[in-house]
Amino acid sequence: MQIALALLIAVVIGVGLHFALPHRQKRGVVVAPAIAAAAGVITWAALTWAGVGIDNPWIWLSAIIVPAVVTAPVVLALGAARVRGDDRERQRLGLV
Repeated sequence: MQIALALLIAVVIGVGLHFALPHRQKRGVVVAPAIAAAAGVITWAALTWAGVGIDNPWIWLSAIIVPAVVTAPVVLALGAARVRGDDRERQRLGLV
């Protein structure tokens, strides 16, 4: 059941990153929370399978740190790629 709490923590981090990082209008509102949720749940499952118990603080710290560390650069890269792609498409269509 604690994995649900880890999932919720990751989604909240993803929502925060969605609003904190640039190019918010260029990506879907669910992209950052989905990436954070996947990172958080995969980390939680891996640590659980490795034998780390829920009473260990490392599993909880990783549920907070890993989603933020993984999601931020991915969302930044997606936003930058989208801006570059949109600029190329505008030039191709002669709109610039």
